[in-house]
Amino acid sequence: MEQVFLNRFKSDAKQTLGELLFNGQKVAKTLELAWNENNNRISCIPIGCYEVVRRRSAKYGNHFHILNVPKREFILIHNANYHYQLLGCIAVGKDHVDINKDGYLDVTQSKDTMSKLLKLLPLEFELIIS
Repeated sequence: MEQVFLNRFKSDAKQTLGELLFNGQKVAKTLELAWNENNNRISCIPIGCYEVVRRRSAKYGNHFHILNVPKREFILIHNANYHYQLLGCIAVGKDHVDINKDGYLDVTQSKDTMSKLLKLLPLEFELIIS
């Protein structure tokens, strides 16, 4: 199974920033909630390896579903710009920029980045978060 890497590099009380890599290339910036003991809807997921599959829903359209997250379900990789739009999922974008000037970095061009990832990434892959 092909591997995608999520390298987290900055976290504060509200959010966690990272980069998504595939085949040695940076393919997206990421935005997650801050670590809050893996509590449902208020925390990013634990560091580790996860199986990911492509999925479709009415709310997010085509996106990725992260499977077998301990004590959690329906953790997705989807488009969003701000940490307050997330309930434990991973948002993807082109850059980290404080779009709304609230002092927190957001992700830009999230819908375009999600479209790019849907074309680039395999239908199933292993996500390795560090």
